[in-house]
Amino acid sequence: MAGNVAVPLYQQVKEDIKAAIEQGKYKPKEKIPTEPELSAEYSVSRITVRRAVEELCSEGYLVKMQGRGTFVSSPRVHRKVREGKQIQGFTQCCEEQGMKAGAKLLNRMIVPARADEQAFFGVGQDGLLLYIQRLRTADGLPVLLENIFLPYMEYRELMEAELTDCSIFGAIERIGGRKVEALARRTLEITRASAEEARLLAVPAGEPLFYLNAYFTDREQRPVCIGRQYYVGSRYLFEI
Repeated sequence: MAGNVAVPLYQQVKEDIKAAIEQGKYKPKEKIPTEPELSAEYSVSRITVRRAVEELCSEGYLVKMQGRGTFVSSPRVHRKVREGKQIQGFTQCCEEQGMKAGAKLLNRMIVPARADEQAFFGVGQDGLLLYIQRLRTADGLPVLLENIFLPYMEYRELMEAELTDCSIFGAIERIGGRKVEALARRTLEITRASAEEARLLAVPAGEPLFYLNAYFTDREQRPVCIGRQYYVGSRYLFEI
């Protein structure tokens, strides 16, 4: 570690460990040296090492596992935000990057359509939607909370369908016969994890999350579903 009196010691340690990760010295899912070992290696206090490691954890480079130590995080899932209104699903993203996509069903119920949903699906105030919530993982690591809304009558068979470890777009096509191929509109903003979202995504409460609100259509621009997804910012990267 090159000395630089203008840069705090913890920052120098942090940047050195980060460079070691980016250069492949520490590989994904590999355990890094303990605090005492890093303290000796860099000739700094354990408090300095701890702060460097905590910042790398908050930025998504490292992850602490209770009773096991600190490990290099899995690579972030990269999603390409393509030109125009084409889409790329989570399962496809993972497959392209050699990662195993997973899905755990959390909730499935019939709900009344809200104002924006009524307008998008063309249903009245008494319109009913099927709401499906799943936890999506990449190589076993929680990455996003998936919230999907669809017209109930058209997709009621999804109430009984097996939705574990599969593409929701694939399931929608099998049941409804229409493929999700485009976006009517989408918004992306930053929010913070609620206590429940933090519990499900295994992050601290208040952790920054991407919130993607997307209105999906088929090739003929007919409405198919709405997705309201919460992505862990440190585990997901949007390529624009």
